[in-house]
Amino acid sequence: MEKIRIVTDSASDMPADLARATGTQVVPIYLRFGERVYRDGIDISNEEFFRQLAASPVHPATSQPTPEDFSSYYQQSCAANESVISIHISSKISGTYNSALTAKRSMPQNCKIEVIDSTFNSAGTILTILEAARQIKNGLAFENVVQKTRQAIDQIQMLGVFSTMKYLARSGRVNRSVARAADFLNVMPLLTFHAGEITRAGFVRTLNKGMERLVGFVKNKPVRELIIVHSAIPEKARLLMDRLAEFLPRDKMTIAHLGAALGVHGGPGVLLVALRLDNE
Repeated sequence: MEKIRIVTDSASDMPADLARATGTQVVPIYLRFGERVYRDGIDISNEEFFRQLAASPVHPATSQPTPEDFSSYYQQSCAANESVISIHISSKISGTYNSALTAKRSMPQNCKIEVIDSTFNSAGTILTILEAARQIKNGLAFENVVQKTRQAIDQIQMLGVFSTMKYLARSGRVNRSVARAADFLNVMPLLTFHAGEITRAGFVRTLNKGMERLVGFVKNKPVRELIIVHSAIPEKARLLMDRLAEFLPRDKMTIAHLGAALGVHGGPGVLLVALRLDNE
């Protein structure tokens, strides 16, 4: 049977246990607090990141892995006679996908590598990875795994609520005047994805109201599987799972943690849901 390796970046928020179970290699995003540079998930944990985010007078910055970072992973797989499916954060919001493409072009022609733009981040990318892993386990040929993975992307939807726009404004992802207006009106943004880009889906006044919107987003849809992602609010993630369990089996749901790569922009208090529709 053909050996196929999955590679992703840490903006996927792929849980360590799922990465091990699926044989997925996670290439870290770089995180910079002033003069100090960390590799997301390697040099700094989620807990330490959010502590520093709250305490640091300097807002951190992120940068994508370099082509050389990806090349080192690809070379390892090539040496082990493994083909590679490399699945990444939307190219509309990060240069990571292009770094992976550049690395692929530098590899020898006998190294079979497919770079896939998930068109999402975080939970949406996790669902894409899980489909690739499922088809690899089923023994499909490389080209068929790629085809099934790309088809799965069209079945994924995602919605999230952000407790504050402060970190989005600091990172330059939203206009500061818009963020100030949101704080003045005491509202929280709902964000979704459209064609690989993050778009606003409305506002709510409380996180509980946001959870109601997330429940409504999922309810009455034919859900194949679902990922909940949170940043430093595990109790809210568990509560959301309990609410969804009223109409969705728990074995279809997974909770993951928002990592530093995206926590820079969202801060604490983010709650995301990504689902894959069962419409085959």
